[in-house]
Amino acid sequence: MISKTTKQYQLKNYNFKLWLLVLIACIYGVIVINSANPAYTKKQILGVVLCFIIMTVVSLIDYNFICRFMWLLYFANIIMLIAVKLFGKNVNGATRWFSIPGDLGTIQPSEFTKIILIIFFALYIETHQEDFNSFQNLAKLAGLLLLPIGLIMWQPDLSTSIAIISIVLVMIFMGGLSFKLIGIALLILIPTLTTFLWYVQTPNQVLLKDYQVDRIMSFLHPEDYLNTTGLQQSNSIMAIGSGQLFGKGLNNNTMATVKGGNFISEQQTDFIFSVIGEELGFVGSVILIAIIALIVIQCMLIAIKARNMSGKLIAVGIAALFSFQSFFNICVATGLMPNTGLPMPFISYGLSSLLSSTIGIGLVLNVGLQKRKY
Repeated sequence: MISKTTKQYQLKNYNFKLWLLVLIACIYGVIVINSANPAYTKKQILGVVLCFIIMTVVSLIDYNFICRFMWLLYFANIIMLIAVKLFGKNVNGATRWFSIPGDLGTIQPSEFTKIILIIFFALYIETHQEDFNSFQNLAKLAGLLLLPIGLIMWQPDLSTSIAIISIVLVMIFMGGLSFKLIGIALLILIPTLTTFLWYVQTPNQVLLKDYQVDRIMSFLHPEDYLNTTGLQQSNSIMAIGSGQLFGKGLNNNTMATVKGGNFISEQQTDFIFSVIGEELGFVGSVILIAIIALIVIQCMLIAIKARNMSGKLIAVGIAALFSFQSFFNICVATGLMPNTGLPMPFISYGLSSLLSSTIGIGLVLNVGLQKRKY
């Protein structure tokens, strides 16, 4: 199947700009991770090499062929999410990871859930264009989304759940959701969100874990949590601000720095932006944002020229994934959102995030290879 498909590809349609931008982002990430904690550099480099091989292979596999297995992927994902809760590694009360033998780290299945659901709902929306705005179809779609979301919440992992819901909502909008239904949804969502924020602050609430409530409360009332749950974000803001225009330089481990004083734990993961802000300053931060923005723009340009609706929605979904995760990560590091624990795509340390992100790019590259002919 692959050989027959690849013969139709033309090299001129391969988006080398996107491939190069992802490479630049990964190199940027390796440099910053090495500065944050050199102990993780070798694993990250090996991960980048492996992921680029996989990304290139995926980019040559017909995405329509992959979409044929949407239900197999969906149920395999459900089994994977149940298995990780039952047999996975527990860290600080959360069970989200499988341990890789040989001290190679961990794999987080929910990272791959993002890509699987993008593939699944891309084809689902395409095959339900005629009845897309019907109550029955939207109810079925909501049920298919809530099942994996419920399993991710069970781990518990609220931040990943919110990210996935945001991505699928963008895909639904681009799939042709009527503006009337959008208006009704907003009328319901706004008071619901307000009620939710009030409820989680009440004693004996049961919807969220205690640490999740503490994160929300430390965001709403930061002055009361500066020395507890708000400490990480407070130190991150201080680090970013102290970098000023050009930063203090890479590998700066003096006690005068937030990193050197070890004021943020595991800075190479969720708070990697604080390293960039402190050591590379405003300029380094803007460069990173520009790289991510260019990756998203390339994905959207591919979506515009996609051959069919499923290809368009895959590219849109991947663009939304990078947009939301980058936005959430930066907002957390700068104190504009509660601490969510989402990694920066291509930049933060971690094989699961890197692998899922590059697989996503591989899918988008294949959509671009089969762009619509004018």
